[in-house]
Amino acid sequence: GTLDFEHIEEQAEAIFGGSDENTPLDLDDHGGRTFLRVLLHLTMHDYPPLVSGALHLLFRHFSQRQEVLQAFKQVQLLVTSQDVENYKQIKADLDQLRLLVEKSELWVFKGNAHDESMEGGDNSTGGSELKKKKDGDFAKGQTASSDAVVTIESTSSKNYRVIKEVLIRLSKLCVQEGSSVRKSRKQQQRLLRNMGAHTVVLDLLQIPYEKAEDLRMQEIMKLAHKFLQNFCAGNPQNQALLHKHINLFLNPGILEAVTMQHIFMNNFQLCSEINERVVQHFVHCIETHGRNVQYLKFLQTIVKAEGKFIKKCQDMVMAELVNAGEDVLIFYNDRASFQILVQMMRSERDRMDENSPLMYHIHLVELLAVCTEGKNVYTEIKCNSLLPLDDIVRVSTHEDCIPEVKIAYINFLNHCYVDTEVEMKEIYTSNHMWKLFENFLVDICRVCNNTTDRKHTDNVLEIYVTEIVMSIVTTFFSSPFSDQSTSLQTRQPIFVQLLQGVFRVYHCPWLSATQKASVESCIKVLSEVAKSRAIAIPVDLDSQVNNLFLKSHNIVQKTAMSWRMSARNAARRDSVLAASRDYRNIIERLQDIVSALEDRLRPLVQAELSVLVDVLHRPELLFPENTEARRKCESGGFICKLIKHTKQLLEENEEKLCIKVLQTLREMMTKDRGYGEKGEALRQILVNRYHGNVRSVGRRESLTNFHNGPLSAGGINKSLERGGGGTAGTLSQGEMSLAEVQCHLDKEGASDLVIDLIMNATSDRVFHESILLAIALLEGGNTTIQHSFYCRLMEDKKSEKFFKVFYDRMKLAQQEIKATVTVNTSDLGNKKKDGESTERDVPLRRRAKEPPAQLSDEVREQLLEASAATRKAYNTFRREADPEDHFPGADGNPATGEKNKDDGEMSAVIAIMQPILRFMQLLCENHNRDLQNFLRCQNNKTNYNLVCETLQFLDCICGSTTGGLGLLGLYINEKNVALINQTLESLTEYCQGPCHENQNCIATHESNGIDIIIALILNDINPLGKKRMDLVLELKNNASKLLLAIMESRHDSENAERILYNMRPKELVEVIKKAYLQGEVEFEETEDGEDHAASPRNVGHNIYILAHQLARHNKELQQMLKPGSQMGEGDEALEYYAKHTAQIEIVRQDRTMEQIVFPVPNICEFLTKESKLRVYYTTERDEQGSKINDFFLSSEDLFNEMNWQKKLRGQPVLYWCSRNMTFWSSISFNLAVLMNLLVALFYPFEGVRGGTLEAHLSGLLWTAVCISLAIVIALPKPHGIRALIASTILRLIFSVGLEPTLYLLGAFNVGNKVIFLTSFVGNRGTFTKGYMAMILDVEFLYHLVYTIISVMGLFAHEFFYSLLLFDLVYREETLLNVIKSVTRNGRSIILTAVLALILVYLFSIVGFLFFKDDFILAVDKVPNKTFWAEDAASLSEELLTADVCRLGNGENCSTLYSMESNELLAENEEDSEHTCETLFMCIITVLSHGLRSGGGVGDVLRKPSKEEPLFAARVVYDLLFFFMVIIIVLNLIFGVIIDTFADLRSEKQKKEEVLKTTCFICGLERDKFDNKTVTFEEHIKDEHNMWHYLCFIVLVKVKDSTEYTGPESYVAEMIKERNLDWFPRMRAMSLVSSDAEGEQNELRSLQEKLESTMKLVTNLSGQLSELKEQMTEQRKQKQRIGLLGHPPHMNINPQQPA
Repeated sequence: GTLDFEHIEEQAEAIFGGSDENTPLDLDDHGGRTFLRVLLHLTMHDYPPLVSGALHLLFRHFSQRQEVLQAFKQVQLLVTSQDVENYKQIKADLDQLRLLVEKSELWVFKGNAHDESMEGGDNSTGGSELKKKKDGDFAKGQTASSDAVVTIESTSSKNYRVIKEVLIRLSKLCVQEGSSVRKSRKQQQRLLRNMGAHTVVLDLLQIPYEKAEDLRMQEIMKLAHKFLQNFCAGNPQNQALLHKHINLFLNPGILEAVTMQHIFMNNFQLCSEINERVVQHFVHCIETHGRNVQYLKFLQTIVKAEGKFIKKCQDMVMAELVNAGEDVLIFYNDRASFQILVQMMRSERDRMDENSPLMYHIHLVELLAVCTEGKNVYTEIKCNSLLPLDDIVRVSTHEDCIPEVKIAYINFLNHCYVDTEVEMKEIYTSNHMWKLFENFLVDICRVCNNTTDRKHTDNVLEIYVTEIVMSIVTTFFSSPFSDQSTSLQTRQPIFVQLLQGVFRVYHCPWLSATQKASVESCIKVLSEVAKSRAIAIPVDLDSQVNNLFLKSHNIVQKTAMSWRMSARNAARRDSVLAASRDYRNIIERLQDIVSALEDRLRPLVQAELSVLVDVLHRPELLFPENTEARRKCESGGFICKLIKHTKQLLEENEEKLCIKVLQTLREMMTKDRGYGEKGEALRQILVNRYHGNVRSVGRRESLTNFHNGPLSAGGINKSLERGGGGTAGTLSQGEMSLAEVQCHLDKEGASDLVIDLIMNATSDRVFHESILLAIALLEGGNTTIQHSFYCRLMEDKKSEKFFKVFYDRMKLAQQEIKATVTVNTSDLGNKKKDGESTERDVPLRRRAKEPPAQLSDEVREQLLEASAATRKAYNTFRREADPEDHFPGADGNPATGEKNKDDGEMSAVIAIMQPILRFMQLLCENHNRDLQNFLRCQNNKTNYNLVCETLQFLDCICGSTTGGLGLLGLYINEKNVALINQTLESLTEYCQGPCHENQNCIATHESNGIDIIIALILNDINPLGKKRMDLVLELKNNASKLLLAIMESRHDSENAERILYNMRPKELVEVIKKAYLQGEVEFEETEDGEDHAASPRNVGHNIYILAHQLARHNKELQQMLKPGSQMGEGDEALEYYAKHTAQIEIVRQDRTMEQIVFPVPNICEFLTKESKLRVYYTTERDEQGSKINDFFLSSEDLFNEMNWQKKLRGQPVLYWCSRNMTFWSSISFNLAVLMNLLVALFYPFEGVRGGTLEAHLSGLLWTAVCISLAIVIALPKPHGIRALIASTILRLIFSVGLEPTLYLLGAFNVGNKVIFLTSFVGNRGTFTKGYMAMILDVEFLYHLVYTIISVMGLFAHEFFYSLLLFDLVYREETLLNVIKSVTRNGRSIILTAVLALILVYLFSIVGFLFFKDDFILAVDKVPNKTFWAEDAASLSEELLTADVCRLGNGENCSTLYSMESNELLAENEEDSEHTCETLFMCIITVLSHGLRSGGGVGDVLRKPSKEEPLFAARVVYDLLFFFMVIIIVLNLIFGVIIDTFADLRSEKQKKEEVLKTTCFICGLERDKFDNKTVTFEEHIKDEHNMWHYLCFIVLVKVKDSTEYTGPESYVAEMIKERNLDWFPRMRAMSLVSSDAEGEQNELRSLQEKLESTMKLVTNLSGQLSELKEQMTEQRKQKQRIGLLGHPPHMNINPQQPA
């Protein structure tokens, strides 16, 4: 049944007391707080051992759940009664053995010192001290001569016997001795391991005894070793356990050597980690303790494990053997010693004796053969010199040579001379091999003739013939080098005989299956050679060979039959196996439970460990406030102490603790992993328990600030809760961003610690952890940390040692790669054949859709499935046959799975390179120029150029050391592709910025580095590309980035030319097209627009940009990148990339200009046309005549708009509305016009009623509707739509009446306006900016008011619709300009109007004082006052009820009104009034009538007679008013308006002129580009396209800052500072370059001349120095002659030249 894991989990958690405060495991009644305080206090102590102890406890305290799980995994079930018996027996045996070992001093024979053996025997310390002693062998005492110790003697002999029996019993348990084979019993071995049997036996081995005399003890020692050998036979875990005690076995004893052999036997892991010391020890033993075969056997064991060769071991063993020389390497090469060898072969005794010199020699040759196996060039060369070909042939063909020697020699010959990496010429040219073949024929005959009598067969000879001979013949003839040799043609007879001989062997009845297979493959190879070399073979033989191959196909079918048969017979075996199957099921079930529990508890384990990080991060929260400890912790004292102590841990070899501390420090900087619900709950409980209920949970939630993924719900709630309460003080410290945590740790000395550990780390693990800590410190490109690393390395001259560590590691990794990387050449042959035919001509997209190609894939998959099924069947078959074996590794220990790992697994030496390179990349992150240069050159005595080393490493890992560039795919596999990517990224980071020296360093390095990078881009990296295209794309992506980095910001073409040197342009363009097509296929499959970095499209884009940059230096490439006129498949790609690639020019700090080519970010496509036009037309020029400032300021809004538009695409309805915004707007306007027409024509709607139309007119209307509808459906043009709408509305008016129609139109208008408002907000994204922004947005308010008016027109009164016509002003720019002409100079107009008012005021005063009586105005009075009052009161009501005017008494008021007024008019025809009774009235009259009358106020005053005294004054008054007010002031106002209008027009023209004739970015005018290489149009389209600049600003915003190239980071910095100096003003590169090109050419020619003269000079100086040497030589000779010939005249004339 299924298990209730929930329940089990709860029980497991209950051990720790869950959330209760006081639980059985509580240490201090405070939930462990006090305990932690004590530990933290102790950690801050000064005594190192105490600190270490406290830390140990601290880590254990937080890994309780982990320990429980570990213990659970160790549980072993005893299922059968047999198991229980074994367990009891083992327990009893081990207890007895333990006791005897502890008391060994009492009973072990001591020779003469037996008196003392009584004292202190029971002392328990004795046992423990013994364990520490170096291991000796331990033995049994013989009978002592004196009678006094009879009792002792008897007990001791009994002890000897007991121990002997126990050891024999234990040994038998481990191994099952079958008739033919020994099999290890995994269960029992595990039981013994869990019970610690090995430790007891190891203690037993360390008992001191008299080696010479105590024979019984020697026997026990043999048994003890025997037990250990059985204990670890075929059991990797046990081997690993014993490997820890390897030092006990490193002494000359033979038994130890056998045990050592068993520890390493077939354990690839242990063999590859073997220490040089061990190899040296064994070789030394051979030198000093005699040539024992066993030592050689051990060496053979470590060189080859699990069928794989360990190159490192081969080299190590070889080197040691060669160093040891004559003492170890015994060869019988010369004449005398050869005779000795022959003698030994003849002597029966030598052949039988296991340790004879002959056996030693055989084993030595075998060891050398194993060392050269697997094409190891280094060892092959060594062995060639040790054992030359002549000697091999001489020994092998000697008549007395025995099969054992032949096996060793021929095997050696095969591996050392035939199956080699490098061709051994003498093999194929000399006679030696054919001599051997003749000898083989003799042996083949001997074997074939012995077939009948099986009793007296020579088995060794048979093995020799069927395996060794067949192997060498096969290898020799299938070797690629033998094809070239011509010796075969001359030796055809031997070849035919050989084929016949092998064929005879094939028909021998005694062949085993494996032997048959090797013979068969040999026949195959020989027959193929015969065919290819056209060698005549006898007809009968030929037909037999062909039959054989037909037969071998049938065998497969037979085997399948036998499988089925065995499946049928399985039922019979079932009953027997039932018991064993139950047994296995129970154990497997336990394993399932354990692994399921492990999975379920893993989050809890991690959560528990993570709390430790919290505690250590903020230890002060454990202590009460205002205590000394709290202050110390707050000031960082604790972390500081922890970091200091870590250095000491390394010195004291406390490696594990050191690693734990480093991991914890690193954890402080990593963002939180999710721990699942339960994990989070546990974390919360524990954090609250230790920190008290502090709201701030320390660093963790704060770290979610730089958490990229979405927050878990819990996290959000928590951070909200936390934000609510708590004082600011406790919060601020917890809320630390990543950079702050890094700087905090750095301040406490973390970077110092890293540097020290890296320089002094002895173990790889500490080194690895230190590097990871360094990476965590630098993560995100923290410049503070970079600076502190730089300073620390500079100040104490630490840099030399520091960089030496990395330099050595890189060298080591390169050696390791050269030593271990093997190329899978067998794939190569097949690949070439499959690939070439199909892939060359079929473009990728089509290929993806072709069925035949898929078919082969399906077949391949079926084959894989079939093979998997077969393997499964075979395993179950094996399991049933032998239930003991083949359990799944019962420990849940990963060691069992290790074997099945792929061969491609990288060794630790190479794997460590990935973090190292990442660390160096992070050192240079953000283009840190100091550190980039520092990595290249440290200005020390010895400089370590890590830049070149990294390139060399890339070169090495991609296999350029041994192979051509076309074979890249063979070196790159899933295991190392991440490392190669990291190498490329690091190299890129070294160059970007740009760091010209590093660029040159990489480009000019003598290795194949650059070519490999190019090859990574150009080549298909198969077989990896077939399985994991994503990895290959990432490689290509990084490689293209690196090449771009090498050329970044260069003003010369050297590096580009170096790259082009090995690159064929056509291939590059092909790669771009291929990536594009691949992207298209992928795009069809995954229809989501999300692009990830290494999608085929993006990779293609990067390579396109690379090609674009290279094209400047290569005309051919430039031509190829232009999409051709015929639209082929590839052109589509080039067009796509050309469209999505932009280039701009920027100005660097040193005022040099630089061109940047970059991919347009996808988000830029979302910028709307309207916005583009708006920005283009409305951007204002500043004082310097540049528009850049305004453009830059609007870039932020444009970017927000792009983001919004992108979001908008996710909401289809809103997007559809927004897209048709102009359409909604025009509908609104058309409706407004229509409604106002209806109101104007038909208001009031009294007489208009529907349905009064004559039949034929009605029919006409209907046909009009139908026709217009038909036209609209056929041709949706605006006029047709308008006709349809008009006819429909007319039809509606006559069908339902005018008012309902108007109501419908009004409702429709409101709906339309609401949609428009939504789309307006949608398009602008206004509501995302908050309410304030909405209120302040004038356009939004305008449309809102429009909507309100529409609503009022619908519900209040139709006349409101008239206001809607003002929309025309908003819609038409011309009209807007007319209005602007009034509003723009509003101030001057208003001031002029104020002046007019003042004048009016003054004239009123004068009029009031002097011409009061002249202000007589004729008026028309309405007589009935009461009527007006009533009318005024009811006016609003009438308006609203839109009815015909009625009076209270029911009469029609208009008739009444007309009657009354007629009467009144008749009475008071000449009615006039004084209008200047008061000054106020005076002002009103002058203002109203004076300004409106053409001649001023004089037109409305009384006409005075000339006799009146004030006549002259009146004339002056009237004239003044006319001139001052009417002519001057009013015309002033008109003048201002007209002027403004003219200004606006000229401004508009000027603006258009500027837009047409000057560059938006640099402000250069069109005429500057006349007669230049670039036209003005090209300049503004390609070089200074304003939208490209916007795209670049957006790119800098959206790109991760650690990914910036040099120019990008420069621009990002400038944007941050709002500095616009990077825009080119009044300059363009195309104008500069054309002038500079001539100079450049001159410079080049000068440079060439200089170089040639330099060469001449060096030649001349060389010749001169030679002359000088010859002269001095001659002079010396002359002097010698002079000395001999004329001694007296020596000093005649010292000045005279000789």
